[in-house]
Amino acid sequence: MARKSSLREFQAHLAARLAGVGDQRAAGFLGVQSGADYWLIGLPDVGEIVPLPPLTGVPLTQPWFVGIANIRGNLHAVADFSAFRGKEATPRNATSRLLLIGTRHGNNAALLVTRMLGLRNIDDLTPAAADPEAPPWANEAYTDKEGRRWRELNVRRLFLDDTFMDIRI
Repeated sequence: MARKSSLREFQAHLAARLAGVGDQRAAGFLGVQSGADYWLIGLPDVGEIVPLPPLTGVPLTQPWFVGIANIRGNLHAVADFSAFRGKEATPRNATSRLLLIGTRHGNNAALLVTRMLGLRNIDDLTPAAADPEAPPWANEAYTDKEGRRWRELNVRRLFLDDTFMDIRI
């Protein structure tokens, strides 16, 4: 089985490599794809990225709540981020990943996403007009050189969203 390393270890390694270059903001965000949409998540909010483990379903929960994952003895509540946003369910395949996002905020939450897109330099993105219909946890938007729209996920605000925190039907 491939070695699973934490994002923090990877970030520390990358920061050491970039120290000689002098670019302090080069790796401020992790890019992920959720359904057809592109998202940026601040590195301090991403505790770890893991391949999709077996999930244990929980009855009488929202359809976007896909279950509980046991990650090295710690239980994490897993939400399908695409389905939570009212889009198609995330396929569970070799590219799907779990983002453990709750540790910093005192909660064992994980998001199921379609795939990882790597580190993103905020300086390579252009601020875009915010969508007035966007929830408070997704009100920052950017475009890249290819014209793709990226939204910034504010994890702290996501945890304040009553809809996200109430998984009961």
